[in-house]
Order: sequence, then structure tokens, then C-alpha cells
Amino acid sequence: RGQALQPLFKMSYSCSKVGDPHPGYPYKGGNFCAFLPGNKEGVKIAKLLKQAFQCGLTFQIKSSNGEERVTWGPIPHKTSWDGGKARNGYPDPQYLQEVGTVL
Repeated sequence: RGQALQPLFKMSYSCSKVGDPHPGYPYKGGNFCAFLPGNKEGVKIAKLLKQAFQCGLTFQIKSSNGEERVTWGPIPHKTSWDGGKARNGYPDPQYLQEVGTVL
């Protein structure tokens, strides 16, 4: 769909650290994919998302059914090209402004 950026995050199995639900316990990773438009605003947000990732703000570890698992953190990501805001997709004309404010 035009010039689209597609950040891909691959989180492997590891052990949680202080501040996580169960420090020292192993957690399950996963593949996470998000989409941004390939325009000036999208590139700006991609740089901010990279900084957030480097600061450990993009993901969090949650307990679910007795298992520690990596999940998206509090920063909203568009994980689909369609479906609108309700399905974390586009179209969502306010997304870049909203995520920019969060970042």
C-alpha cells in the first residue's frame, strides 16, 4: 500500500527482570508487527518508536494462565492495514497525532 514502513519486533524467550510480574522467571516471546505510512509524519513517528523501544517502553511482560508472556506496552501501534481504529488498523486519521502525543 504505497510507501509503508513496517517495523517488525522479534522478542525471544528470556528471563524477566526487576519490575516485571515475576522477576527471574522465563517468559515467552513472539513476533510483533506494526504499520506506519511512509510519509514525513510516519518516518518521524518511526524514529520516536525506535527510541521508545531502546528505552524498554514498547513491550511489557504480563502473566496469563500461569505463563509469563511479552505483550504490547502502553504505546498504541497499528497492527493491521484495515479494520479502523477499533481493530488497531487504518483508516484512523488521528493515529499519528495520538501516538506522537504518547511518545
